Amino acid sequence: MKFGYTILYVDDVEATLKFYETAFGLKQKMIHKTEDGNAYGELATGDTTLSFAAWKFTSSHFPIPVQDGGLGNHPPAVEIALVTDNVQASYDRATKAGAIPLQPPVDKPWGQTVSYVRDNNGFLVEICSPVG
Repeated sequence: MKFGYTILYVDDVEATLKFYETAFGLKQKMIHKTEDGNAYGELATGDTTLSFAAWKFTSSHFPIPVQDGGLGNHPPAVEIALVTDNVQASYDRATKAGAIPLQPPVDKPWGQTVSYVRDNNGFLVEICSPVG
């Protein structure tokens, strides 16, 4: 078994894909829209895919309610980690594009530089250097 993808549920899949392209330089891999306005989209992120699906899908996918993160709520207890060789420049680009700054880049004792923002949906995004 291998880890294939993560799906985050959002209000507007197209706006989220555009945000990630602008804020983090990731490219859209695909988008699928249904006639009733639902959408599913993926970003080209390497071996593991980061994808987004419309909130409307949760009611047909899961037998229980799913917690809405949203910008008005505390972020869900999960983060997306994006690795870069230039954390400061990537952090600056993300915040300029509308990401909410949480923690500017900090050098950690194990040799990694780490920063945090919230995306346009309220999800935590770690912008960090490679480990090791």
